Amino acid sequence: MKLAFGIAKEIQEVEVRDDLVLDVLTASEFVSDKDERQLVEEALSAPVSSPALEEIVKPGQKIAIVSSDITRPMPTWKVMPALLDRLYAAGASPEDITLVLALGSHRPHTGEERRHLAGDRAFSEIRVIDSDPDDVVHLGTTKAGTPCDFDRTVASADVRIALGNVEYHYFAGYSGGAKAMMPGVSTRSAIQMNHRMMVRDEACAGRLEGNPIREDIEEAAAMLGVDFILNVVLDAHKNIIYAAAGDVTAAHRKACAFLDTIYRKPIKERADIVIVSQGGAPKDLNLYQTQKALDNAKHAVKDGGVVILVGACQEGLGEKTFEQWMLEAKEPHDLIDRVRENFKLGGHKAAAIAMVLERADIYLVSKLDDELVRSIFMKPFHTVSEAYAEAVRTLGEDATVIAMPYGGSTLPIVTG
Repeated sequence: MKLAFGIAKEIQEVEVRDDLVLDVLTASEFVSDKDERQLVEEALSAPVSSPALEEIVKPGQKIAIVSSDITRPMPTWKVMPALLDRLYAAGASPEDITLVLALGSHRPHTGEERRHLAGDRAFSEIRVIDSDPDDVVHLGTTKAGTPCDFDRTVASADVRIALGNVEYHYFAGYSGGAKAMMPGVSTRSAIQMNHRMMVRDEACAGRLEGNPIREDIEEAAAMLGVDFILNVVLDAHKNIIYAAAGDVTAAHRKACAFLDTIYRKPIKERADIVIVSQGGAPKDLNLYQTQKALDNAKHAVKDGGVVILVGACQEGLGEKTFEQWMLEAKEPHDLIDRVRENFKLGGHKAAAIAMVLERADIYLVSKLDDELVRSIFMKPFHTVSEAYAEAVRTLGEDATVIAMPYGGSTLPIVTG
């Protein structure tokens, strides 16, 4: 069987014996017969486990709408018109509504970025601001020790509405839901306390119950109080194909369940070799981006197996802190210890790679310098065929294979 993988703007193929290929994982096809505005309107009209917005909002109340920053794919500008129409119908005034773009620990936006995220209508009608991690209200501490410190504008509002897109998150389980509030409009110290739990096995993609990070997020958000959410699921082209609104937990879970029908891929058993790609450009520009495919692939490989990670990485490692941590580590476990002691964005992805390396070897098919690849604990190759031949020499001619040509989007789950 010929297996094909995107790398930059090229396709590389590798021949694998048919009987050794356990599965080729791709997203399920889904085409909505409704346009994006209709999907959003219908979600707002049929909220999950919640009264409608028109019943929640009263004239004169201060309303904070929290949505994602520029680093996230949430198309805030697409949902704001329908949301504003509902709020105005409930008697809200434009001067009482603030759209807060949740920075987490990211940089502030430019004015043009705020306009882009909000959309022209919202930007011209209501106040649009960034969250401020230096001006917060302290509401307590979670059982895990996370300080519940939230942006003052959000904390002091009468009504809080959270927006977000739902996709797999490699240690919070899924994005969306209460995550808009924690870590979205919280502080670096809170993010540090929450995210340090990423090294626990239960903190993984596709898991909600028993996931310490997700449970801590939702405990913190409950202290704040979230009155309503609107979450969407996007296709590969970033179009809205599903929307759920209502209760912060129940509506989020409904969106997660829909996501699973497309991107959650059951497998009967793990394979000796997993060959995984982001699908090529632009998703494999650097190792920082390509890591997402690796993290999903870890769920499909046997302990002691090999992950062949295919990504051009022509722009290098891709992020300053990530590169620094990877190059400073003497061995992979150093990265896990480091993130436990001092969670830092960028460094957290280095720790995630180390967690894979503790279970399997990583063969990196890329355009990176061979010595650089070896220095970050991976084996360098320039073609998938060469990497596969080496994996077979190491694991034997009967080594089984799972292929993940769009690894950043598909989450393998063992059901056998």
